[in-house]
Amino acid sequence: MAEPDRARRVRTPLFPLYSEVRALLPNWDGVPKEEVWKLIKEIWDHTGTPQDPVDWSDPDKWIGERLSREHQELARRIWEETGRTVNPRHAYGSYLFIYGYDLLAPDPSGRYSMTHRGEGFLEEDSAAVREIDELEGIPELLAILATKTRAKRANLLPEWREFLLAYSRYGKESTIKDTLRRRLINLVERGLATRDGNAFDITPRGTSYVAATWRATGEPHREVLQAINAYNAKQTDLLRERLGEMHPQHFEILVGDLLEAMGYEDVAVVGQSGDRGVDVVGTVQVGITTIREVVQVKRHKNNINRKVVDQLRGALPYHQAIRGTLITLSRFSSGCAEAALYPGAAPITLIDGDRLIELLIEHGIAVTRREAYLTDIDEDYFAPLEEESLGASVEDSSV
Repeated sequence: MAEPDRARRVRTPLFPLYSEVRALLPNWDGVPKEEVWKLIKEIWDHTGTPQDPVDWSDPDKWIGERLSREHQELARRIWEETGRTVNPRHAYGSYLFIYGYDLLAPDPSGRYSMTHRGEGFLEEDSAAVREIDELEGIPELLAILATKTRAKRANLLPEWREFLLAYSRYGKESTIKDTLRRRLINLVERGLATRDGNAFDITPRGTSYVAATWRATGEPHREVLQAINAYNAKQTDLLRERLGEMHPQHFEILVGDLLEAMGYEDVAVVGQSGDRGVDVVGTVQVGITTIREVVQVKRHKNNINRKVVDQLRGALPYHQAIRGTLITLSRFSSGCAEAALYPGAAPITLIDGDRLIELLIEHGIAVTRREAYLTDIDEDYFAPLEEESLGASVEDSSV
């Protein structure tokens, strides 16, 4: 295999989980390459359409129903020998990855054999994994994530798109989004990032990993981004501390300010009236309907239990509200999530301390966001000028 082109990154479109690749490497070792490809192709022929989708969730069922006898054995082997963790239907991404990086290579008889690079990847050799990571944009994505606080994919997409347009052949918006989604899932599985609902955050392990990459590649601007992330993390901790020290009434006012910043109207802080535990009320536009919402604020550090959820729901009729929100600096007990979305009952939104801080930062309440600019040379601007200069030099030398 020729040395990879380091200028072109994010090479694998259906980027797989590394655990799936490691499960398939010994599974395919010794199997004819043609047999693997024919299995993938036969599965692909049964893909279906959005109007007529095919259920691939149960390999024990569909392997015998849809595959020819000659391919059933390999499909069952993939499913069973990987501990039922790799669905053969989704092995194509791993196949492209293994083929693209020569982790397996056919011997003279056409059977797959583990390569030196494949052995390194299988054993999680840091050098082998980092080489592939760099070619798949993993350090760049971690660097983007390091400058955010619990970022959603939409927050990461602009910078990821810019990176892809510069270093890959991908330009279609749906493909750009898919490459981001698959790599974020990869980061979470490897412990380099965490996921909470739709939000992602870099872990200390991820920060250490990307910092080592920056030092290895000699990119000083990465150190600036890391410093910004460390500063923001300290400010977030300070914000949490200051919120815990606030007078309860001032905390209710802060929540009212947040609701207004989020687009709520007719916001009123009513906590001091002791009106059945409701602290803030407001109206919000949902589609073409304006609805009234009540908010209860819990600043104390104890976890919120299910009883508080039920009490807030009971207060909704007194304010002609159809939904409520509980906001706390602490967390919610395990039974709260079930009670909040109980079938047939008015919904209650739960916002814990982490989510509250995220919303305050996002909407600029109790914090000031300052922009930092990094100036990079635009090499594309100079390239035509250098070509013209080179052309002129050639003409002069021929005179």
